[in-house]
Amino acid sequence: MPRTLFQILFVIVLIAGANARTMAQELASNEIVTNDKVITMVQAGLPASVIINKIRNSKTSFDMSTDQLIRLKQARVPEDVLNTMIDPSAASSASATAPSANSPAKEIGVYLKQNNDWMEMQPEMVNWKTGGVGKSIATLGVVKQDVNGHLDGKNSRTQVNSPVEFMIVTPEGVAITEYLLIKLNQNSDDREFRTMTGGVFHAKGGATRDIVAFESQKVATRTFTITLNGTKAGEYGFLPPGALTQLSGAATLGKMYTFSVGTVK
Repeated sequence: MPRTLFQILFVIVLIAGANARTMAQELASNEIVTNDKVITMVQAGLPASVIINKIRNSKTSFDMSTDQLIRLKQARVPEDVLNTMIDPSAASSASATAPSANSPAKEIGVYLKQNNDWMEMQPEMVNWKTGGVGKSIATLGVVKQDVNGHLDGKNSRTQVNSPVEFMIVTPEGVAITEYLLIKLNQNSDDREFRTMTGGVFHAKGGATRDIVAFESQKVATRTFTITLNGTKAGEYGFLPPGALTQLSGAATLGKMYTFSVGTVK
């Protein structure tokens, strides 16, 4: 082959290679990373650090609604990746503590799912009463007599039907297991429940009489979903930790996120 022809072919090969690299770069720059692509990368076994770098260096179009967060969690997407999807500028750390502004529930509280939207529940005031005067309670410690919680009205303003889904965003350093779901006993003009008896918060015949077990699923940092299925009709409420911290005299106030299951008669 003549040297001139070889040189021409060599130049053509160089140009073709350069064009191929340019096209590949253009395709990569135009690629949009979505929820499905993140799941695909996780299922392919890519390390979380690689996926995070990909997210931070690509155009993204993420759906970070609560339903999608649950889907991503079920697909075993690591927590660091979820946090980066919510806020790509945030540091990659499992110790991240707060959902970003794009999170469906960024404030601490209890949320109820209605028509595929999350509605923030407003707490009701609880009036705590003991059988005597001068009893004291410190951080749910020891008490010599029963302490009952009373809420005004026979029924909660929040009416739901089973199954029902809740989301709880906990304060920093508080576990979801510190929240109690309590079955309320109805009276003619109020609802009540027993919190303590015989000295210990979880003593038999006391709080455990009214406590309803529930399971939660963590969907983001400090964010948990709870689905109640087959719950009997009646009055219920989520009691947050620290709702009863100090009692001086015969009564004090706390709060509870209440709801009524079934048709109110």
